[in-house]
Order: sequence, then structure tokens, then C-alpha cells
Amino acid sequence: MTSSALPPAPSRRTRRTVLTGLALLGLAGALYVVRGPLMMSAPRCMAGRWHGCFDTFNGVVLMTLVAVPLSLLVAGALALRRRPAGRAPAWRLSLAEVGMVHGTVPFLWLTLMPGAAPGIAPARVSLVPLRDLVTMGTLGIVGNLLVFASLGFFAPVRFAALTSVPRILALGAGCSVLVEGAQYVFRLDRVSSVDDVLVNATGAALAALASRHWWRTAAEAPTDRPRPGIGGLSHESAASPGLGHLGAGSRCLGFSHARTDRGGRAVPGRGRP
Repeated sequence: MTSSALPPAPSRRTRRTVLTGLALLGLAGALYVVRGPLMMSAPRCMAGRWHGCFDTFNGVVLMTLVAVPLSLLVAGALALRRRPAGRAPAWRLSLAEVGMVHGTVPFLWLTLMPGAAPGIAPARVSLVPLRDLVTMGTLGIVGNLLVFASLGFFAPVRFAALTSVPRILALGAGCSVLVEGAQYVFRLDRVSSVDDVLVNATGAALAALASRHWWRTAAEAPTDRPRPGIGGLSHESAASPGLGHLGAGSRCLGFSHARTDRGGRAVPGRGRP
């Protein structure tokens, strides 16, 4: 009988490649589904008209997609700037920084877009949890999940201090509270709802889980502490021969011994040379 060897387990790089490919396929499928509504705003956006482009959901999403090549160029410039300084991995950190801004600012724009009667309609607040989820609908829930999804996805990749789902959940909730408060203070004819905060924070946490393989570890975080040199000393101490062992040598030479009288009591004054 011949024993058949089990196939080797896929490497981490292979898993990351597969996940990236699946994410790109999902994005392409979503764009194919919404291609019709997006192209409705294309003539106004290409003509540079504000009305019909930047004041509509379709127009803002279309311009966000059009600006993707520009964001990639900015990420490339940041990565090239990091490489001479020896900051690794340069591309991952640069893409995370640009991705947080590129994926969050358009949704904040849509969230703070005024309603039909801004400044005239009274400010409205809904503080009962889960009451507004029924009226949101599928599109509203998906949109609220995506508001801080880019922040939740890229923030742990960029900052080692945020590599925790509870911290991303708290970050998403805090940012959402600021947005809902701005809607109420500026009277944008929108409802400041606690359900928006819950869904926004949930979207950020789910996105953080999706990027867990790329989270920045504590070992990659930059540090300003001196690196150990010869004999456990810092490089500054090792560069100055004789100074690094001054503390130990002083005790051996008697610099730290105080004068004592015949009875063994210490006498104030300088130590023996």
C-alpha cells in the first residue's frame, strides 16, 4: 500500500491574494449592478455642474470612483517618500492613509447634505434604539454600514494602537455621534438618530474584521527608544569609551563610599578619592 501525502496548507500570502481577489470581484459586481444610476449623473458631473452631481447620491459616488486613480497616485508618492527613510511596509501604510480619507469623506459629505428645508425645519432627535431601522430600508442600512467602513478597515492597518475590534467600534460610534450632533446643531433637516450611530459603528467593526490579516502589529510600530549596543549600552554610550562603565567603576574606585569615624558612623563630606 502506498501512502498519499496531504497537500500543503496554503500560505498566508496565498490567502491574502485570494481575499483580495474576492474583494475586487465583489466590488466589480456591485458596480455592475449600480452602473445605470451612476451613469445618469455622468453628463452633469463631466460638465462640472454642482446641481445634479455633487448634491445627489449618484453623483457623489460616481466622482468618488473617478477619483480612485488620483488617490492611487497620492499613495504611490507617499510610499516613495517613505522608502528612503526605511519605513516598512511603505505601500501598506500609504494605501491605508489614503484609503481612510478617500473612502470616508464622500460618505460624510452625503450624511451632512441638507434636506429639503435646512434652517427652517425644526431639529429632530430619535433616541429610542432600533425604532428607525424599520423605516431605513435595505438601502439605508447598507449606506449607514458603509459610512465609516473605510475608517474601520484601514485604521487598524495604519495604527497599531487601533488593532482591536472594540476600539474600532468605539471610534466608529464616536465619529457617528459627532456627525449626528452636527446634523442637529446646523439644522440640516435631517433626523439625528441613535440607530444611525449603532449601524455606523457596526459597519466600522465589520470592516475591521475584514482587514484583520493586514493589521499593523506592535512590532512594526516606530519607536524612539535607543537600540541596545555593546554590552547592553545604548549606541551613544558605546561610542564614548570609558564613560559607559563610569557608574560601576566609581563604586570600585571608592567614589561612592562615605567617610566614617572610628565607631563606623558616617561623616558628612565628600567621598574618598
